[in-house]
Amino acid sequence: MRFLHCADIHLDSPLRGLERYEGAPVEEVRGATRRAFENMVQYALHERVDFIVIAGDLYDGDWPDFNTGLFFAKGMAQLGESGIAVYVVRGNHDAASKLTRSLPLPKNVRLFLDKAPKTLTDDNLGLAVHGQSFATVVVLDDLAAGYPQAVHGYFNLGVLHTSLTGRPGHDNYAPTTEQVLRSRGYDYWALGHVHAREIVSRDPWVVYPGNIQGRHIREQGAKGCELVTVEDGSITTEPVELDVLRWTELAIDVAGLPDLDSLLDRAAVGVRTELAQADGRILGLRFRLYGAGAVHRDISARPEVIAEQLRAVALDASGGNAWLEKVELRVRPLVEIDRLAAGDDPVGLLIRELKALAQDQEKLTSFANDALKELKQKLPVDLSQDEELRLDAPDALKDLLTEVEGELLARLAGERGAQ
Repeated sequence: MRFLHCADIHLDSPLRGLERYEGAPVEEVRGATRRAFENMVQYALHERVDFIVIAGDLYDGDWPDFNTGLFFAKGMAQLGESGIAVYVVRGNHDAASKLTRSLPLPKNVRLFLDKAPKTLTDDNLGLAVHGQSFATVVVLDDLAAGYPQAVHGYFNLGVLHTSLTGRPGHDNYAPTTEQVLRSRGYDYWALGHVHAREIVSRDPWVVYPGNIQGRHIREQGAKGCELVTVEDGSITTEPVELDVLRWTELAIDVAGLPDLDSLLDRAAVGVRTELAQADGRILGLRFRLYGAGAVHRDISARPEVIAEQLRAVALDASGGNAWLEKVELRVRPLVEIDRLAAGDDPVGLLIRELKALAQDQEKLTSFANDALKELKQKLPVDLSQDEELRLDAPDALKDLLTEVEGELLARLAGERGAQ
């Protein structure tokens, strides 16, 4: 028996970060989630899998019309013609969609309802699938605790949209523990909600496949689904790449680089390397320049020019298949930070405070919440909930702190800071 475990398809969700630049491949990537979905359907047909599991967030919310749902139904009908069943639970993003609920689906699609967990069986495969959809956008109950016990003599598969005990960057929905999952006696738990691939456990198998298409720079690397093979009581899994555009960050340490030409050469090599690993996909790139070096003066003097030069390098090195989403300048002048930090003057005190703040996540979060309170109140609701704009996320706070430190050190050195 073989099946595909997919999650977080977010069909027709827009990709963010490229459209602001002249000549960016907007048209090529506008339908990226659809093309990734089509890749999933074609892979399932080619490999002749027995069924597919979609563990929530098939859609990205309510639709403006029925086109998104009809596109999904068309793909499901193709699978149905080959006898491939599809088991679906709704997650937080598609729970509230009114149009979703009113669209008839092909007979091979088996949607779990939200009132209570249910078990669906396939006697030919010896399969028992257990699942429950989200009833509302926010579900704080442990849904897994209510799932039935395993069906004796069958391969038992649990489908659940959950954050488990919590995952960075994801709301803590349908929280549960490995202990609760293990107590159900299932062979495999197909999870969704977390957009990064993760094998949580192998006894039993508890797996996040990640989303099938990265939507912005915070969703980097290969994206796809999981191919699961069950044979003679043994389970094996392998990732299947489905994405059509891949996001990646190129970090370049400027230490030791004598001039800007050497920086641009280093950037070109990085682009070619990433493009080769992307296997023909378009790349969405972010350059992050960091460290202390001699090129700091030139970079800080004309940051906008440097950004455009790097954008040109990306285009040239990739033959137009890599586009810059952003350039982050975190470079510092060649100053002896440790010596300055040891001083009893205000400069030393400031550096020590910044480093202490970076190491104390609770203190940093509290400080940031106070500092950003007024800004967050002014943001529209949709922007304040945007994962890419979550300034209160731990990684985002550390990035901001690093940027502030570099700016301050640049000013202490008598130079204009990076912008």
